[in-house]
Amino acid sequence: MSAGVATPPVARRSRSVLGWAAVTAGLLVAGIAVAAIAGINTMPAQGLLDPEAAGPEGSRALAELLRDRGVEVEIARDRTAALQALEGGDATLAIADTAPLDDDDLRELRDAASGVVLLEPRTRDLRVLLGDPRSAGFGDGSAAAPSCDLPAAAVSGPVRPGEVFSGEGADRTCYAAGDGYGLIVSDRGADTVVALDATALLVNQRLAEEGNAALGLNLLGGTGTVVWYLPSIGDGSLTAAPSLGELTPPWVTPSILLLVASAVAAAIWRGRRFGPLVAENLPVTVRASETTEGRARLYAASADPVHALDQLRRETLRRIARLLGLGAADAGAIADAAASRIGDDRARVRGILLDDLPRNDRDLVDAADRLREVEAAVLRSVRPERNTP
Repeated sequence: MSAGVATPPVARRSRSVLGWAAVTAGLLVAGIAVAAIAGINTMPAQGLLDPEAAGPEGSRALAELLRDRGVEVEIARDRTAALQALEGGDATLAIADTAPLDDDDLRELRDAASGVVLLEPRTRDLRVLLGDPRSAGFGDGSAAAPSCDLPAAAVSGPVRPGEVFSGEGADRTCYAAGDGYGLIVSDRGADTVVALDATALLVNQRLAEEGNAALGLNLLGGTGTVVWYLPSIGDGSLTAAPSLGELTPPWVTPSILLLVASAVAAAIWRGRRFGPLVAENLPVTVRASETTEGRARLYAASADPVHALDQLRRETLRRIARLLGLGAADAGAIADAAASRIGDDRARVRGILLDDLPRNDRDLVDAADRLREVEAAVLRSVRPERNTP
């Protein structure tokens, strides 16, 4: 009898392949998760200062107020559309995040408009369009009066500025708060450039506070037309960043191809080969007698003579049934047939084969002897030639 089965080489190889596949899949999932998290961290706020966005950070409410007062609001989502909307007309340009644009793009847009309102000014925007102002932190959260001669701010009343700016280089400053001003103005002849933190004043969730709505209407509605420009990534005239292929040395691609070819060759060389089966000797063989003796010792150690006798009876009944040709008969029928065959008392034979229970090892040995006697008697009755001396 075999005590163990050797694992086939194919099975070991399959498990190895599955293990590497699981590791690769785990690394891919981890990489995708990291990339997704990094992408989320660099995404701008959804709909921020978008005149069509109805969320808290959008500006749809202000756009609708302007339209209700007869101001035409044109929404441009690329630079070409913004310049076309500004051509040949008296229009105010409202521009949000200017990160995609370069300095010349900003100047071109300023020159095409009758006035510019920087809704989310950056330091670069202030330098290019207003001179020397810089960010000066944030207001203290209290309402600030206009305190300036800019009509659009003077009639709007107090507001609570978010980011504030220094006044260096600005022609007019309004809403003094913290270390700076919530609104600064640079005059260019008949045109003006206004910078304010619209994310704290003109978004939907802030528009109803203080004089925010009036300020937005007065700043944007003066010319009767507003071109609301939301720059997109492809709007700038900056040269596109070089691709990964352009940055890598010319020897990288041949090296990668060589490595891939080497991996494929190794896989073919070391992979599964179809051919004749190879016999393999089992590591251990145990004789049946040793297994029987081991099981007997377990029964003896458990001190359960009834269970041990049941095992002996089961095998004895199986052999008697085969001798008498009873097939799959039940134990009671086999015992009755054996008693009838040997001419013995039915109750006695049933007791030996089925009913008697040993109380100790001595009773177990006696019961085993009686089982052998019954089986031998049945054998003599079926094959009398075995009794011939």
